[in-house]
Amino acid sequence: MGWLDLLARKPSADTSVAEHMSNAYDAASRGDYRAALAIWTPLGHAGVARAQSNIGACFSEGLGVERDPKLAERWLLLASEGGDPIGQRNLATLYFKGDGVEQDNERAATLYRAAAEQGDAQAQDMLSWMLIEGDGIAVDHAEARRWAEAAADQGVAASMTRLGMIFHNALGVERNATEAATWWERGAALGDADGQAMLGAAYQLGAGVKKDPIAAMTWLLRARAGGSALATQFFGAARAALGADQFAEAERRAALPLEAAP
Repeated sequence: MGWLDLLARKPSADTSVAEHMSNAYDAASRGDYRAALAIWTPLGHAGVARAQSNIGACFSEGLGVERDPKLAERWLLLASEGGDPIGQRNLATLYFKGDGVEQDNERAATLYRAAAEQGDAQAQDMLSWMLIEGDGIAVDHAEARRWAEAAADQGVAASMTRLGMIFHNALGVERNATEAATWWERGAALGDADGQAMLGAAYQLGAGVKKDPIAAMTWLLRARAGGSALATQFFGAARAALGADQFAEAERRAALPLEAAP
């Protein structure tokens, strides 16, 4: 049976939506997005918002189908109108990037907020960033901190790093080097490269933590390996503060798994 025939089939009455969705996710986890779409599509036509969101994501990323941002937008609009937070977040990202659709930061922020209010951690993180940058919306440091804290509570490392920057730069709060370093340490431990860079800088300067040149270089090496542009700003001075043996020790520590980091 061809793929288009599979798309036309309706879910059997004795199989629950949850079972169909589970089967589709199993297929997607194997990389078989055509099979996943064969399940999601009839569910999407039947009004299942999460299935609509997944179909939109597939068209947005070209997973199992030819990439088509306009079709992605249509499916994600349905999912968003159905109240699906992932659909709202994915549609927001489509408008934020303006990739194949008209770029619209204001609309993106509205959708990120709708998803954030439903507890979507990635939407909370992105909304926090937009509220600090004022990228198409009004700057609001207090709201940015609130959403960053909400995302951090759900384990989003980038929001932990952002909270460190909020306290470091006194964005709506009093400057607090110790609080900044604490948040950077949390983000760094979860692998956020910018958090690692800022923690390295804190150790280099003794800002909020005890000065430790080897720890500084260790975190800066991790940050550089992770692609953080911030690490470059501090790397030269941190390297100059170390002898050959100290640098070798920093390299040894940086090569350890994060969970073994001293």
